Amino acid sequence: MTEFSHQLKEALSLVQKPGRYTGGEPGCTYKDKSKVDVRMAFCFPDTYEVGMSFLGEKILYELLNRHENWWCERAFMPWVDMKEQMERLNIPLYCLESKDPLSDFDIVGFTLEYELCYTNILAMLRMSGIPLRAADRDESWPLVIAGGPCVCNAEPMADFFDIMQLGEGEQMLQDVCAAVEYAKKNGLNKEQLLLNLAKIPGVYVPSFYDVTYEEDGRIRSIKPNRPGVPEKVTKAIVKDMDSFPPPENFVVPIVGAIQDRASVEVLRGCVRGCRFCQAGQIYRPFRERSPKLISDCARILCRNTGYDELSLTSLSTSDHSRLEEILDNLNSWAEADHVSLSLPSLRVDNFSESLVEKTTRVRKSGLTFAAEAGTQRLRDVINKNVTWDQIERGCRIAFSEGYTSVKLYFMMGLPTETMEDIKGIADTAQQVVDLFYKIPDRPKGKGVQVTISVACFVPKPDTPFQFCAQDTREQLREKQKYLLSCVHSRKIKVNYHDSATSVLEGIFAKGDRRLGRVIETAFNHGAFFDTWEEYFDYDRWLQAFAECGIDPDFYNYRTLALDEVTPWSHLDVGVSQAFLAREYQKALRAETTQPCNRQCSGCGANKLLGGPCFAYNQDQL
Repeated sequence: MTEFSHQLKEALSLVQKPGRYTGGEPGCTYKDKSKVDVRMAFCFPDTYEVGMSFLGEKILYELLNRHENWWCERAFMPWVDMKEQMERLNIPLYCLESKDPLSDFDIVGFTLEYELCYTNILAMLRMSGIPLRAADRDESWPLVIAGGPCVCNAEPMADFFDIMQLGEGEQMLQDVCAAVEYAKKNGLNKEQLLLNLAKIPGVYVPSFYDVTYEEDGRIRSIKPNRPGVPEKVTKAIVKDMDSFPPPENFVVPIVGAIQDRASVEVLRGCVRGCRFCQAGQIYRPFRERSPKLISDCARILCRNTGYDELSLTSLSTSDHSRLEEILDNLNSWAEADHVSLSLPSLRVDNFSESLVEKTTRVRKSGLTFAAEAGTQRLRDVINKNVTWDQIERGCRIAFSEGYTSVKLYFMMGLPTETMEDIKGIADTAQQVVDLFYKIPDRPKGKGVQVTISVACFVPKPDTPFQFCAQDTREQLREKQKYLLSCVHSRKIKVNYHDSATSVLEGIFAKGDRRLGRVIETAFNHGAFFDTWEEYFDYDRWLQAFAECGIDPDFYNYRTLALDEVTPWSHLDVGVSQAFLAREYQKALRAETTQPCNRQCSGCGANKLLGGPCFAYNQDQL
């Protein structure tokens, strides 16, 4: 047994969940290193249980490992107990498949799923012995890359990555691996490799762009500093979803993941145009997978993994134009295979008895409706396009079909919000409670439970609300307190988010490259696992801002001018700034916009397809 094996065995004997760090799960890919040309460490900057719930990693893991001479492995942020043991025993962060340290890989890739994971990325680099900043890494270090939704504003983390991938990774990441393979075989230096990578659609090389600032702190310009580098980086997309079939195998976790089930992505994008929703904008245009492909891949996936629950995932699964056909295809084998179906992203306005019947043949899952706002005026402001009549109809169907609990999802701190809108959240929940007892065929002998989950609104880049200032912590706390005072029934439970984490999320969502120093300073003062309440320390962050001489309020408590140069203005996700400005102005007038499968609103994303997103019936226009 090697010294590393002895050290790892000792560390595992002293931690709470050693299964997080052993690997060896069903579905893992193992290869002969001597026959591999490119090795990539796919790193998720949170715990094993969180990372193993991430569908994107499963998709890219299978895709890269189909190449015989490439090997993609997995690494996760160790929990506090394992981190302490690894640092005590000088065990570098390693990948689960080979147990090799991250520093041995050609590519170390991170997914940026949420802003509060940023310090965990630095922690994982530090535990690997890899210099934090790209400028400090010479030819001997791996190429450190990032992808994920937060790359739509890459700037707060720009100093730490060699490249950042804007958009969808299925083809882009394969092109990056191919470029690295070519560079290794042809003796290219890092500068030459980066120049080649910058030519790949969606690849952003932060060091190839210079940022200048106005005296008041706003950005003057972001311009390339190398010839041939694009002025704007346009996101990569998969034009035809069927050209990349869903995975037919998953690594099955041996320590229960948060989302431990088979998942198939049925569509990408969203037609709804909710003005607060970043995902609904940055994943445009709307693209569907065919029902037969979904069913065939799902059946193979369930049989390969042994999962007995299948989730049909997307931003809005019930908007698939052939959803009933998908469910019929799945039910042709799912019931016999004892596989239950779940649709986690149902819209209350197209919830139906048919959907309930086709998704509850094996077992019932929970039911969540996203009302988002408590009054019709505010739902119109955010372009939710849902009415109380539709909420009532959805809940009536649910109760008639035997449900006795419903979760309602809301936000507070939305633009133009008043205390009357906050009261409307409680009123809506009470109306749902009252509705239950008015339904004659409701479940007898049981009470109803309505759970309100209220998130703090965070203005995000590439949305119509990117121009808005965020509510302060004091305002959010006042609204949370008022909401609780408006709830008078024990049948209503209220959950809400910590306002401090939302405020910090808002700062980094709209921040610029200067915030890299703040992130590194906070990390050096002990910040990591900021998404976990027990380790988040807001005062530590305020100290880091003060030490760096940066005012955090500048980023999230300031309204942006419609023509202001933003930290993400050089990163093109396909949705035009003119469209976002139009939608923002319509929001202030409480005017709604039709879903884009009914009428095109001219967002600009169709240019990524090279033609119209939908074939409209002229009678609809």
